[in-house]
Amino acid sequence: MIRFILFRTARTVFTILTVMTLTFVMLRLTGDPAAQLLPDNATEEVIAAFRAQWGLDRPIAVQYMHYLANLLTGDGGISIANGRPAITVASERIPATLLLTGTAFVLMLLIGLPVGIIAALRRGSLLDQSLMTVSTIGYSIPNFVFGIGLVYLLAVSFRLLPSSGSATWAHMILPVATLGLSGTAVLARFTRSAVLDVLHEPYIRAALASGETPRETILRHVLPNAAIPIITIMGFLVGGLVGGSIIVEQVFAWPGIGRLLVDTVGQRDFTVVQTLVMIFTIAITMANLAVDMIYGFLNPRIRTGGLG
Repeated sequence: MIRFILFRTARTVFTILTVMTLTFVMLRLTGDPAAQLLPDNATEEVIAAFRAQWGLDRPIAVQYMHYLANLLTGDGGISIANGRPAITVASERIPATLLLTGTAFVLMLLIGLPVGIIAALRRGSLLDQSLMTVSTIGYSIPNFVFGIGLVYLLAVSFRLLPSSGSATWAHMILPVATLGLSGTAVLARFTRSAVLDVLHEPYIRAALASGETPRETILRHVLPNAAIPIITIMGFLVGGLVGGSIIVEQVFAWPGIGRLLVDTVGQRDFTVVQTLVMIFTIAITMANLAVDMIYGFLNPRIRTGGLG
């Protein structure tokens, strides 16, 4: 188990460093921030002074070392667009994104798990087929298409909900529904498959033959054993929520870090973009690391040794 934890932790750190480095290099290939932030009539002297002020005239290796030093100081560097620490700019938007993704994740669990379990227990029935058909449609529709459809139907046509913003709880309904749709559908189908796999195991038939009621067998044997494979996709689902929040926040004008990322990419604000990508990367990799740790603890083969 110790080897497993060390291996997964090392892989997480390597992933974060790799993404940070690739982001740094790719941003330098997209163009000069001076062209975006300075007036069109800026002189060569003004452009040169701007590039010198922000260190853009230095070799890329020197810029990278300066970037790492800024990370160690905890501010991520100074925003080129507004002169504030990048981490401060990002931290102001993090609560909104946490509220959006956290709510979507909870609703995804509350809907996806029961739907998958019910469909498995009623396998082959009209209810099972109906639920799985809806699930297939759910993960086949792109988030932004579903979001635009909800806006047109519920906000524009019937005027039941606000189309954008974050002033009231009502503003959360459309973005949360949009963000959680595909994850809920995937979780429902995966849960159904996991429960069906366990139901076919010999020890389930043995439990029923020993006199246990179907309800007792489901609670004692089916659900606990089906939970292990279900846990393995939680990291994937969290990653989908984090990545999906970028599009959803843009569609619904939600003031989170996803929308901020789109804005700062357009401004060529390297320091803030790098900080935001790092936050997204850490969130996704840490979620996957947590899933790995839980899976390793629940799986006896890993708990007794091996990397999995």
